[in-house]
Amino acid sequence: MNKMKKIIFTCLLVSYGVLNAQTSPAISSWLRNTTGITGRHYVSGNSTPIVDASLSANVQSVKYSSNFVYVSTQGIPAYISGPFLDGNPSQATNQNAIFKFPLSPVTNTGTPTATNGGNIGVFINGVALFDYRDGVSWKNSSSSLAGGPLGGSGDGVWNRDAIVAEKAGFDCSKGHPAMGNYHHHQNPSAFNLDLVVISNVCNLYMADGLYSIDSTQHSPLIGYAYDGFPIYGAYGYKNVNGTGGIVRMKSSWSLRNITVRNTYYTGASVSAGPNVSSTYPLGLFREDYQYNATTTLTPEYLDEHNGRFCVTPEYPNGTYCYFATVDANWNSAYPYVVGPTFYGVKSAAKVTSITETVTTYTGSSTGISEVNKNSFNVIVYPNPASDLVAVQLNNLTTEDMKVELYDMKGALVQKTMVYQGSTIAYFDTRTLYSGEYIIQIYKGKEVLSKKILVEK
Repeated sequence: MNKMKKIIFTCLLVSYGVLNAQTSPAISSWLRNTTGITGRHYVSGNSTPIVDASLSANVQSVKYSSNFVYVSTQGIPAYISGPFLDGNPSQATNQNAIFKFPLSPVTNTGTPTATNGGNIGVFINGVALFDYRDGVSWKNSSSSLAGGPLGGSGDGVWNRDAIVAEKAGFDCSKGHPAMGNYHHHQNPSAFNLDLVVISNVCNLYMADGLYSIDSTQHSPLIGYAYDGFPIYGAYGYKNVNGTGGIVRMKSSWSLRNITVRNTYYTGASVSAGPNVSSTYPLGLFREDYQYNATTTLTPEYLDEHNGRFCVTPEYPNGTYCYFATVDANWNSAYPYVVGPTFYGVKSAAKVTSITETVTTYTGSSTGISEVNKNSFNVIVYPNPASDLVAVQLNNLTTEDMKVELYDMKGALVQKTMVYQGSTIAYFDTRTLYSGEYIIQIYKGKEVLSKKILVEK
């Protein structure tokens, strides 16, 4: 985007923010916990989750002034976290955080600001977003990966990619904690919902996540970056004006064609890293990628920040937004969400208190349930079932949804919930007789029925 376009876009954003402060998606899209949902976690080897009664899930409150929105959260998801099978001893803990976001984000017309280790954004359920890195680079290290000298802070040149290096430690929802700060580096949709599954963690610990990828509709707004611009899932309108149908948003970063690691993709020489090998595969480091400039002929390809200016369901007048990119198999694609630099001026902050007069937002969340009112689709599996039946929503829900299991005489057999900010519920069918049953899912005044067969 050239400088003149950025200036015009900034003016539009300022105008839009002033006129629509009270109805801004930056205020209304957060998943506020109004029903007392608590956190849950798995312990390795046990597929029955432990309820964390002291941890409140999702966002606790949203307050706003004319210029800022304040999001209070413990950083705990409604979906089940853990286990972290790489030996991570931490569990998700209360972050007691207040995040301050600008209602009128500002385009950075100067040198882009690099993303950093730690929080670079917040998902709409109050969970932290980290960038691509795991905090480790090649040199000056104290631990190892597959026998190589990786660990510690390193020299800041060959920075290890968390999605590759830490895959074994992600839970089914593709998250893990750093000293208790549970976070995602990537698209927060469960591993076993990808078209090609690259982690077997969901085999024992059932799939859940913030939302399910759906290639037929615009992805939901799933968070905000620290420059105040929104983050969407993997799919959007092909053209920036909202036309062209739904397509997968594509990263413009690709792996370099290299066998030795001694230059950046720009050609600049840097201190050498390990040669490309099966031990240190291409893609293990951030510097293994190169940026390929986009053109107006391929509008679904994103810019170097992993975003673009476009129309979205929540922003019909247009906004700059990031996308949580995936490849054709729905596996996460670098730079994953935001990065390696911010598009806008990084201005969000974690604050200890609110020092201005604010209004508490009490309206409903306007996430996917409001934007796509006809998208009430559910998958029930396996069918026939013997031990367990999963009820999987096709996308996130901004409200708690009651799910009930009836026998063919109309008697209620079991009941459960799909909590806001999650996608799945389960029925234990081990004690049921063989035969047909009806599952009913309630979304507001709508009811969807699914028939299942239990076989012993």
